Amino acid sequence: MQAISKGLEKVLQELSASEKNDGTVAEYFCKVILHFFAFVTTYHCLWIAKYTFRGRNVDALALYFGEDPARCPFEQVVSTLLNFKRMFARAHEENIKRIELERRKAKKEAEKQRSNLINGDSRREPAVDFVQSIRSRYIR
Repeated sequence: MQAISKGLEKVLQELSASEKNDGTVAEYFCKVILHFFAFVTTYHCLWIAKYTFRGRNVDALALYFGEDPARCPFEQVVSTLLNFKRMFARAHEENIKRIELERRKAKKEAEKQRSNLINGDSRREPAVDFVQSIRSRYIR
């Protein structure tokens, strides 16, 4: 960004230096430089606004990841963000696989219970058998 600003300053210096009437070439040069400068200045202001906004966002990201914004360059922040994104995506995929596995196990268990009920294999709980054995002994 500084290089662009310095370059525009040099163009402005060239413009002021060429304003001395050296003939038709100098007039044409001044006219072209003025149009160019007007065009570039507009975009330069837009770039400065975007650059400033991006800088604030990068600083906020650096703080979010526990880094010092003064010591953490833009490239490092982007690298950390991409690493975080990859790790998050990997964890998400693992969670989906785990949920799918649990769903399959639950489905198998439900099918097993359903087949036990259909086949008439109604195994009783030991506590139920104990209670029924006591009832059969004392209640006649």
